[in-house]
Amino acid sequence: MDSLQQRSSTVQEPPGAALAYRPTPPPAWQPRTDPAPLLPDAEPLRVLGTDAVADADPELLRRLYAELVRGRRYNAQATALTKQGRLAVYPSTTGQEACEVAAALALEERDWLFPSYRDTLAAVARGLDPVQALTLLRGDWHTGYDPHEHRIAPLCTPLATQLPHAVGLAHAARLKGDDVVALAMVGDGGTSEGDFHEALNFAAVWQAPVVFFVQNNGFAISVPLAKQTAAPSLAHKAVGYGMPGRLVDGNDAVAVHQVLTEAVTRARRGGGPTLVEAVTYRIDAHTNADDATRYRGDGEVETWRAHDPILLLERELTERGLLDEDGRREAAEAAETMAAALRERMNADPVLDPMDLFAHVYAERTAQLREQAEQLRAELDAESEAG
Repeated sequence: MDSLQQRSSTVQEPPGAALAYRPTPPPAWQPRTDPAPLLPDAEPLRVLGTDAVADADPELLRRLYAELVRGRRYNAQATALTKQGRLAVYPSTTGQEACEVAAALALEERDWLFPSYRDTLAAVARGLDPVQALTLLRGDWHTGYDPHEHRIAPLCTPLATQLPHAVGLAHAARLKGDDVVALAMVGDGGTSEGDFHEALNFAAVWQAPVVFFVQNNGFAISVPLAKQTAAPSLAHKAVGYGMPGRLVDGNDAVAVHQVLTEAVTRARRGGGPTLVEAVTYRIDAHTNADDATRYRGDGEVETWRAHDPILLLERELTERGLLDEDGRREAAEAAETMAAALRERMNADPVLDPMDLFAHVYAERTAQLREQAEQLRAELDAESEAG
């Protein structure tokens, strides 16, 4: 028998042996986590219009309403500023105000918010000056505020890159023993980015105290969600990373606040990260530079207008006797006062110093930056003398 025949004979098994051979995988192959508790509910959680709303704090309901009204007026005023040439671009969150406001109110003062470029309203609801929130979109500075002072990371224009930053901060805080939770906001389009995967994977492995908040507004600019993912929901993606996924009606401000508060509390107590998907809708175009009529119809928009977050909460407050005409007028007047102040301040031309180009680039300027700064200073001095 030649060597080939010998090798062949060693792998032959007696008849019936293959059917009887059922090896048990080693322990390392067993699921590390029971997936059942991580799965989101089949339907988005709702509180408004259900029996659960009876347990909601009346003061919280009133505050949410006032912030939603203010947020809607903020969106309208910022959009108007783009048409007046005072803002270069504005990505509106009209229709998504419940998500923006609830995200801000779910955090403690010591926590950190990591917004995307669309989330200026969340920053304003957290207490940031509206003019500072819009500075990036005006084109004056990369960030118009001190992130450390406000515990708000810079508005992030590249999709999803703020998510790994949030994980890093949250993980570092846990290692230092700081009682800090990071809440990172992202759109449905951002979940298709590699940074989304990397952030969720690291967060779950490290059990970092971070909450990933996805606002699923139906479109990544013009790309509908069905063209991005075949998952049952974006919240289902959490299971693959070993964290719980929560699905919530993004236009139900009370439900969003409840789910985010629970996720923040869980993270603070050492329970690790949570992925929350809020199903909402972007009523306005992607930005003032977008023509949304090219990829969606008016009927779809009008359907979502009937599920407006302000109307939903206003109806509940009215039925419970927590809101009357005086309350509506007070909220509207406060919102208009904010908008008038924003309009006046944004209409003032900013005083710009070209030397600011070199500020906040490095803690200590490099030799190249020093050389460039000296060159620019000389050019400015020469222009001044010539003038």
